[in-house]
Amino acid sequence: MAAGDIACPPGERTTFTTCHQRDTGALVVRLGPTVVAPLGDNQYPAGTWAAYTRSFGPAWGRSKARMRPAVGNHEYLTGAAAGYFSYFGSAAAPPNGWYSYDLGAWHVVVLNTNCAFVGCGPGSAQESWLRADLASHPARCTLAYFHHPRFTSAGFSASQARYLKTATLSFWNALYEYGVDVVLNGHAHVYERFRPQDVWGRPDPLQGIRQFTVGSGGINHDRFVRIARNSQVRSGAFGVLDLTLEAGSYRWRFVTAPSGRLRDAGSARCHG
Repeated sequence: MAAGDIACPPGERTTFTTCHQRDTGALVVRLGPTVVAPLGDNQYPAGTWAAYTRSFGPAWGRSKARMRPAVGNHEYLTGAAAGYFSYFGSAAAPPNGWYSYDLGAWHVVVLNTNCAFVGCGPGSAQESWLRADLASHPARCTLAYFHHPRFTSAGFSASQARYLKTATLSFWNALYEYGVDVVLNGHAHVYERFRPQDVWGRPDPLQGIRQFTVGSGGINHDRFVRIARNSQVRSGAFGVLDLTLEAGSYRWRFVTAPSGRLRDAGSARCHG
């Protein structure tokens, strides 16, 4: 179960359009997943340890033992993302924040797209690790998640849009080359699902990666500005992505909070 862009600063009140982290956190508890994947910007505004313990913790902390988190850009507004790494401890793979694990028949990779702090380009330590990890785990089904989406219909400044493309390019090249099936992201405060596509956004039903953006964890909403090519489903509701990872296939549901209603659902087979 995954979502990012979650908790308001401590003390901020819930409104119709902001600070719904308790609703999404309660939904996670109610659905009872095996693994919970916070997709970054889990605590606003700067991911300090105190804010994590006073806001994210009361909202999502009941599922902390199941969490395999990814780090966002707001966490790095605190030096070296110290609050994030202190709160999650070894589960966050400090000090760099990239790691992998197996979940049933699936191999799962977690990356750090805060490139100014850890490096993301070709030949970087992280990109080299990613290629080595994928080569040594030739699972039939593979999932990756990291904070920044390569593709989005949400509105960003020109400089932010360029960053989303450049920060994720070398990772997407490796993920596509090794046949990864699914990518999960946050950062855009929306839910969006894309059809399988290649690195350059061309439809690819045979080897393409299906991207889900799930920045719907509770903080607030972004606007859809221009519908991206291959975007299939979009929602501005708060909610979480519920994934069932099976041997050779997967099923998804976007479940809204607090109602528990579905806004999207489907299934697909892995490439392998």
